[in-house]
Amino acid sequence: MAQYEAVFDTLGLRGWCDAGTGEAPVSMAQLLAQAQGGGAEETGGGLPFPSLDVLHDACPRIGQTRDLTEGLEQGFLSIRSELKFVLDPITQPLSWMLDGTLFVFESAPWWVMIPVLLLVSWLVSRSRSVTGFVAFVLLFFAFIDHYEVAMQTLAIVFVCTGISVLLGVPIGIGMSKSDTAQRSIVPLLDLLQTLPTFVYLIPLIFLFSVTESKLYGIAIILYAIVPVIRLTDLGIRLVDKDVIEAADAFGLTSRQKLARVELPLALPNIMAGVNQTIMMSLAMVVIASLVSAPGLGVLVLRGIRSLDLGVGIVAGLGIVLLAVVLDRVSKAALARVDTQRNTK
Repeated sequence: MAQYEAVFDTLGLRGWCDAGTGEAPVSMAQLLAQAQGGGAEETGGGLPFPSLDVLHDACPRIGQTRDLTEGLEQGFLSIRSELKFVLDPITQPLSWMLDGTLFVFESAPWWVMIPVLLLVSWLVSRSRSVTGFVAFVLLFFAFIDHYEVAMQTLAIVFVCTGISVLLGVPIGIGMSKSDTAQRSIVPLLDLLQTLPTFVYLIPLIFLFSVTESKLYGIAIILYAIVPVIRLTDLGIRLVDKDVIEAADAFGLTSRQKLARVELPLALPNIMAGVNQTIMMSLAMVVIASLVSAPGLGVLVLRGIRSLDLGVGIVAGLGIVLLAVVLDRVSKAALARVDTQRNTK
């Protein structure tokens, strides 16, 4: 780094730089090299980019990239107790709901649970083909001894999707009524939608114990809630202005207009958002198996860790079948809503 050392010498900062000489943390390049099992790679000829690590080599007083990452870690850990004190009572009901639903789905005998699920599928879809497909998938799980883990996955999806809808629809309604609220919330939704799935788990692991169900429940809800918020907002904003003017002419209050006009007309969009939320919940359940979430994801993870091809493929096929079941049922419900709206 002779080029950058000369810069500091020319500026008369050598004494200031040398005063910072001391034990420094491992640089990012060295950390990555250790992870790859080799030594730090030398950069090619020419002038390297003046990154923090490069400038630190020339002037030890300048911090490294590892100083930045360690600062973020220490900052988070310094407020961990306060965050846990605030979030624990708020999120504890989520653990109770997940544990209770898992207990019901696991303890109910198959000859009770399967008919109940088929009845729910029929009431939602009113489709014989969809209900028959649900019956086939559930019996297939029972036949290959994957019924229990499939019910665990289904229980988690039911709880997290239900909470996502209960929270997401009101937020979407609020966004549709206020441009300021929309401008404020959309960047947060963009962040939640673009964060890698594993990143959701990092701060939660430091806040909650891996034995607590809310650890993976919060991650699933944060990941899956975005579509229902966006599509609720979009659906209400797409309601025909002439219909809104007619409702105003009839003297409907804002609450009546929302309940009798806007929500019914926006329901197809809202149901599409619910469908996407279900799919994203199921996708995150697999990732959440890394932090003790039960279900089919555990078998997928076991297959990866032990290189057991058969276990991984069968569990992956089970997740695909569950996704198809949930997608078909939710889409049949959406088609039923469209049919009922068109017949009125």
